[in-house]
Amino acid sequence: MTTFYGCSTQQTTDYRQSPQHSGTRFENTLATSSGDFSTLAQILWRYITEKREQPVPVAPIPMQTLSHSQLIAENDGSTALYRLGHSSLLLNLAGEFWLIDPVFGERASPVSFAGPRRFHQTPISLDQLPPIRGVIISHDHYDHLDQPTISYLKDQVTQFIMPLGVGNHLRKWGVEDSRITELDWWQHHQLGAVKVTATPARHFSGRGLSDSNQTLWASWVIETGDDKLFYSGDSGYFDGFREIGQRMGPFDLTLMENGAYDRHWSQIHMNPQETLQAHIDLGGKALLPVHNSTFDLAFHSWKEPLQQLTELAAEQQVAVITPIMGQRLTLDTLAEQQQRWWQAL
Repeated sequence: MTTFYGCSTQQTTDYRQSPQHSGTRFENTLATSSGDFSTLAQILWRYITEKREQPVPVAPIPMQTLSHSQLIAENDGSTALYRLGHSSLLLNLAGEFWLIDPVFGERASPVSFAGPRRFHQTPISLDQLPPIRGVIISHDHYDHLDQPTISYLKDQVTQFIMPLGVGNHLRKWGVEDSRITELDWWQHHQLGAVKVTATPARHFSGRGLSDSNQTLWASWVIETGDDKLFYSGDSGYFDGFREIGQRMGPFDLTLMENGAYDRHWSQIHMNPQETLQAHIDLGGKALLPVHNSTFDLAFHSWKEPLQQLTELAAEQQVAVITPIMGQRLTLDTLAEQQQRWWQAL
């Protein structure tokens, strides 16, 4: 039987065994609402009537283009990161490449002709990617799990690692079962020199009208050698961040959700002040904000998340790392990557 408490490498095929499963669906540890019909009606009315300030950039997002040959040449064995847009990241870990929530599609949507469209292209195309050892998926929403991207990568990735239930999507898209690892919170998987642990988050899941919370959501701890990273996935603020920090921190770098927040869904996404507090709870040394600057998913201006977070962090002397898309980051050069590129746009 699968062990759920502690960090187990075993998986379960019966999701009802999970402490996160009620018998019919997955649930948060803290009562959480993702919005009822009344809330959705209010949101729709706001979209119709509310005047918005700069929802999209008025000038091109700055970017450093990446190529296969460049990435191979830069692979010196150190831990490095490249922000690709929204929450998608390319990681260079122990001499191998990994992806987090890769979305290369034009829209974060179930259809190709409508829905939130990218502000910018990815710094690298799918056909220029280096060999990918592992892909980490936080949950199954369209801005984190992109079917065309997974379909392209399905025969090229050693292991796709994700929360319970998400693997069913990948199986439908043709990914071999041997390449799929599904984890409950506090379980881990070791792949080469990299250890990946699924940790709690406060969110929800679903890709349609009838599959609400049929798959789990997670944050992630990524360890290689002496380096330790934390990726929040999508989450509202909760005391789970403090528990993760106590059990698995401190972290050299936290990759934290900071964008697409609003008062109408405050329990499932964090505002900048909460993002900063979660980073502090985790024991993070430096913070890289993600989940912003690529898709229009909320009512705030596109640059507000980065501007508010950096101002708040400066007051508390917290290092916020804000590279342009495609820029190479290493843990020993983070202090040099605090440019405020969005202010000129």
